Amino acid sequence: MQKYCAYQDRCHAEVRRKLIDLGVYGDDLEGVITDLISDNFLNEERFARSFARGKFRMKSWGKVRILGELGARQISEYCKRKALEEIPDDEYFATANRLILQKMGAEAEEDPFKRKAKVAAYAIRRGFESDLVWRILNTQEE
Repeated sequence: MQKYCAYQDRCHAEVRRKLIDLGVYGDDLEGVITDLISDNFLNEERFARSFARGKFRMKSWGKVRILGELGARQISEYCKRKALEEIPDDEYFATANRLILQKMGAEAEEDPFKRKAKVAAYAIRRGFESDLVWRILNTQEE
């Protein structure tokens, strides 16, 4: 399990699922997880920070989607807040702006209202806040 955790940061739920798949249950499972935490192979805050940084930089996900995915992995609220600290506000705005401009250029819809609606839906699906998306879209010239 140390190799499994050393290969990449893992959350507690992933490690617990892996141990169950390997047939480890009960006190043995909790003992292994406790040992991994004490030896610093398993650190939920480090996982959350790494996850947020990676998904934002590599996949251009917004904060809403990152928080949702962290929630699905049963990450604590404290770790979620710490994870969002990894995303600088200026970079976040620049990424949202770049995605929206790219999508506006690629969108084939002729009607400007429908085009904006489709681009907004795309950016919101990517996890960007709707008020930010609409603020960017409303500053764009048709």
